[in-house]
Amino acid sequence: MSMTLIVHASVVTPEDVITNGWLLMRDGRIERIGRMEDGLPEGTEGFGRIDAQGGWLIPGFVDVHVHGGAGHDFMDADPAGLDSITRFHANHGTTSILATSLTASRDELTEVLRRIAEYRSRPMAHAQVVGVHFEGPFINPKWKGAQNPDYILPPQKEWLAEWVREFPGLIKIQTLAPESEGALEYIDQLARNGIVPSCGHTDATYDEVIAAADRGLRHAVHTFNAMKPLHHREPGTVGAVLTDDRIMAEVISDGHHVHAGAIKLIARAKGPDKVILVTDAMAAAGMPDGDDYELGGLPVVMKCGVACLKESGNLAGSTLTMLSAFRHMVRAVGVSVSDASKMASGNPARQIGIDRETGSLQAGKRADVLLLDADLELKQVWIGGKRHTEE
Repeated sequence: MSMTLIVHASVVTPEDVITNGWLLMRDGRIERIGRMEDGLPEGTEGFGRIDAQGGWLIPGFVDVHVHGGAGHDFMDADPAGLDSITRFHANHGTTSILATSLTASRDELTEVLRRIAEYRSRPMAHAQVVGVHFEGPFINPKWKGAQNPDYILPPQKEWLAEWVREFPGLIKIQTLAPESEGALEYIDQLARNGIVPSCGHTDATYDEVIAAADRGLRHAVHTFNAMKPLHHREPGTVGAVLTDDRIMAEVISDGHHVHAGAIKLIARAKGPDKVILVTDAMAAAGMPDGDDYELGGLPVVMKCGVACLKESGNLAGSTLTMLSAFRHMVRAVGVSVSDASKMASGNPARQIGIDRETGSLQAGKRADVLLLDADLELKQVWIGGKRHTEE
């Protein structure tokens, strides 16, 4: 029997924050949560206890938009590379992750699915790869950002039919430009197959995004970045994302991609239940500055931790971790710890349909748990009740 009891913690639950609380993990699951003044659970006498010393217990982070890290990219990483990516992000509090692609050929994208399916077929020691996020290739070249324009094309329904047939349930999100030819029918197809349709790298008008939401669009990648901006006479993609309650809004909360004031606007317009923190991290995350990185086959230079395409200077993903994104939301944007936790864990878990298993601290769920001190410094990570140690 494996059991861990953490005491004297501020425990963030979906309902409230339990101050001076305790949490009991047993055999990989959260068994019970309670208050110190009500006494500790029976049967825990003689077992070791971890004293949180007034720190925070929050659910492990769920990153639904991440391309890589530790020098590796989900587009081509072998099992050892996948271990390196998931280990790096687990060391910074991520316990569930969507392997996110870039715009590429049909064969390359199919190969991503094959490798991720194979990786998921065996026990994963670090952050759990719970599926795939296809970012592209059905996007607008005008807003390509760091995506490779050589592979951008309109939605291809037969590609999706093959992917769903060969890898059922593996694709969780696909990002496309809803104004592209055939996009509305493709969104229908995504929704029918349980895949979250997402807008991004798009020049869609306000009306085009609303029409897409009527067909099932439910997600927007890196809000404000690589999309038609807000204008008072044509609210554009950003205006639709901020005002349509059916759409979850991702944000890269790193202080580079979006100003803290604009993140406040997202948080106020959407509310704490409709914002999702993501890293959009690329292979250079966790690596030193330099000019020998790539993203989607395009040369990238990283300076002071900021990655940009060498040729155009466009931001090329990020080197962000979920822990840093979470802290930026609290320290710079001013949201509460409990709301930031929703944005980093509960909301993304709900969006991709894994919230019955993880994403919040509740009895019966997988014990994906983070212990932070009072200054939000990460002290310990548990994934499925097993303590994760840096290697």
